[in-house]
Parts: sequence; C-alpha cells; structure tokens
Amino acid sequence: MSDQPIITIRPLTTLDEFREAEAVQRAVWPGSELDIVPLHLLTTIAHNGGLALGAFHGLQMVGFLLGFLGTDEEQPSRPALARLKHCSHMLGVLPQYRGQHVGYQLKLTQRDYVNVQGVRLITWTYDPLESRNAHLNIAQLGGVCNTYKRAVYGEMHDRLNRGLPSDRFQVEWWITSARVKERLFGQRLPLVLHSFTAAGAAVLNPATVGPDGSPRPSDRPAAPAGTLALLEIPSDFQALKARDLGLAQAWRAHTRDLFEAAFSQGYLVTDFFHEQVDGRPRSFYALSGGGPRLEFTEI
Repeated sequence: MSDQPIITIRPLTTLDEFREAEAVQRAVWPGSELDIVPLHLLTTIAHNGGLALGAFHGLQMVGFLLGFLGTDEEQPSRPALARLKHCSHMLGVLPQYRGQHVGYQLKLTQRDYVNVQGVRLITWTYDPLESRNAHLNIAQLGGVCNTYKRAVYGEMHDRLNRGLPSDRFQVEWWITSARVKERLFGQRLPLVLHSFTAAGAAVLNPATVGPDGSPRPSDRPAAPAGTLALLEIPSDFQALKARDLGLAQAWRAHTRDLFEAAFSQGYLVTDFFHEQVDGRPRSFYALSGGGPRLEFTEI
C-alpha cells in the first residue's frame, strides 16, 4: 500500500480559504510579508476568470496555486483574443509535503480548468537554478523555455530568494500539444547522461568540485553547436547558497550568460534530468536547436 497521503485539489472560494492560502504562502516563502498575495487580490482573481487552487490533506491546506488570464506578448500586433493565455503566478507546497506529487496534481488540475476555458497556453516563471522545479516544469509537465528574464521581481527579501538577482525562466506550457500529452500520459523511459552523449550532445559547462564538495561553474564553458546540448546546474541550489552565497552568485552569473547566449542562437530548453554521476548528484538541462520559437501540434 502506498505511503503517499491522499490529496484533494479544489478551487478556493471562501474568505476562510483565502486566509489559509495566505498562511501557506508565509510557510513556503518565509521572511517577507511584502511578497504575500493578500486576500483581497486572491478573491478578486479567483472570481474574475482566474484560478486559486488549494491542495488539501484532510482539512489542512498543504499546497496552493494562483493564476489569471493574460496575453502572450510574442506577437503584439495580433488582437488580444488571439493571444489569450493563462499566467500561472504562484505555486507552493508546504515543506513537509514536498516530493509527494502535490505540485504535479495542482498543475494537472490547472490544465483541466484552463482547457475548459478554451485557452491553450499557460506560462509561468521559475528560478532556472532550482533543480526540483526544473524537474516538475520541464521533465514532468513538458514545458519549454527560450526566454530568460533578468531580475524579474527586483530585490526579493524572502528566505528562498534574498541575496540573488531574481532571474527567471519563462516557461511555455502548450497544454493540448502532442508533446505535453506524451509527457503526462505516455510511457517514457528515464533519461540519463549517456542517452544524450551517445546522441552527440556535449556538456557545455561541466562542473568541478570544490574543497567543500560544492559544485563550481566551469571556467571554460563551450558554446552550443548542433541540434542538442547539455547545460549543468547545481543539484541543490538552496543548500549551496546556504553554504556559500558568493558561489551561488557566481552560478547565477555563469548560467545567465550561457542561457542568454543559447536562446539568442535559437536554442530551446526541452528537457531536464538529474542523476548520480561519478558518485555525486548532477543536474542537466537539454537544449534543442529549432529556431526562436517552436510551434506545438495539437492532437
């Protein structure tokens, strides 16, 4: 029998539920009341075409998601109706419930809701150095990215983000595409480093290990070439940041340069994997060539 808790997902509708969502935010992003989306905004978004979801274990809210309607800015000359998208602003899970697929269940429910609205694109941002988030957003859900945004939120003061520029990936999730359906419902073998290197992909920035065991960015990264390349990030960025803020800042600057250069050359983040290599955990993004923006076929 599974040890996973039974989680139920439902839209938030009452003031008490919105107050509980404020509390979940404080637990997930501690240290800054300024970064909490307050009750009056939560209820306004939820009752005007947006979505506020709660994940519940029994009566306790253990996860929270917030999104709202927006427009895709890639082709601003098109009318707004043709550019309609769902902007997923926030997803958080209580620390003790992480690693139990709560975030994944919230995203699937969000996909169902947006699909019923007739919207096909969901976008959101996340820190590209967070391996756990990359696994969910890229590997599991099938999101893609070719947009790197510097210091999106300015200086942030919560414990997870303080001390670093708030650089973010903007993910595109084409929810009715064949790619996304294959990730969510198909059978997919686990990816490993050998799978990519055997196909000719090179690691652009193989990390070295410092005296304290922390991964250090390559001092001679390569430029991507061909149709496939790999880009390494720390496997546990928060732990690295806690040990050495200066090293975390170096990783931010290092990967910022590499991602921006790759995206300017038409590469797209299409996959992510994490594995033990040479006795240590390592995390890699897969970059695919294919032009500035791929179109994803619906089936």
